[in-house]
Amino acid sequence: MADARRATRGGLRQDLSSDFAEWVAARGPALHRFAHLVTGGATVTADAADLVQDALVGAYPRWQELARSGTAEAYVRRSIVNASVTRWRQQRRLVAVPDAEPHVAADAHHPDPTAALADAALAWRLCADLPPTQRAAVVLRFYDDWTFGEIARVLDCTESTARSHIHRALAVLRTRLAEEGDDD
Repeated sequence: MADARRATRGGLRQDLSSDFAEWVAARGPALHRFAHLVTGGATVTADAADLVQDALVGAYPRWQELARSGTAEAYVRRSIVNASVTRWRQQRRLVAVPDAEPHVAADAHHPDPTAALADAALAWRLCADLPPTQRAAVVLRFYDDWTFGEIARVLDCTESTARSHIHRALAVLRTRLAEEGDDD
């Protein structure tokens, strides 16, 4: 009795396989053309073949039900469309990102950060010797980037006096900077 059931199952499987194979042989080229058009043409022919293959793999386990109801063609075409949309969405999410940091040769010149600190210390030392009003005018003009009118209001003087404070301070700073350069 068990041998009879196996034979029946085997025979049923054989019929299922042959029916499916005949249907694929008859409808395969049309399904491939459909997938080719859905995927967008000749540039993605391999994608079209993959979509058809995947759709047929999904249809095979349901073949009896699909063949009996007459919906096999619609099922496979819908599977092709769904898979195509999924692939399109996945590829659309992929964004080419340039390297975060360009490759720099090992012998490339990098400015010494301690030089900026040394320059700042020198500027502070030179400004520290200025009279308070001139020092304030220089800081407001060159550090805070204020206009002469704004500096004059803060220092409670005329705009021309603010210009004069900055002019005199710069003259002193230039002289002292030249002296510092001569000492090195």
